[in-house]
Amino acid sequence: AYDAGQRDFGENRASRLLEMAGLLPADARWHFIGHLQGNKVGRVRPAVHLLHSLDRADLAGYWVKGPGLPPPVLVQVNVVAEPAKAGVAPAETESLVEAALALDLEVRGLMTIPPLPAVPEDSRPRFRELAALAARLARRWPGLTELSMGMTEDFEVAVEEGATLLRVGRAIFGPFPESGRRE
Repeated sequence: AYDAGQRDFGENRASRLLEMAGLLPADARWHFIGHLQGNKVGRVRPAVHLLHSLDRADLAGYWVKGPGLPPPVLVQVNVVAEPAKAGVAPAETESLVEAALALDLEVRGLMTIPPLPAVPEDSRPRFRELAALAARLARRWPGLTELSMGMTEDFEVAVEEGATLLRVGRAIFGPFPESGRRE
């Protein structure tokens, strides 16, 4: 993919991102899209171009520590209120954006991962909800322009609903050998 011109790559596990980042030239841009524990921030932050999964205020505090400017972030929103899924509730998104901005983090937008759809159309209400929330927040903070939503199974619907960033790793690289959802 890199040889074909692709420069943006994503990972949802810190160890995998660090491993893969060492294999590609320095102009590859790494997006971290998974749950990030505070104790792993120091190792991951230098390799990341964009953090898609800011889901709590303490993570924002960890993210700003370290040399230089921290990479920009997206706030992860749990649009389905699934306890097993990471992300802030839609009603709490504005507070997390405020907390991140108060730490001088560059918040570029929002991210969501809805449940794996039976058919792509099942994701549309979730994407629409995130896009509406993003539009409302962008009236206050015009810099919130990115919408990271849509995976291999439903990216076409995500694009129709305003996605600016897609996670389509399985469509490009095939399934990953380990268990779990990965893009």
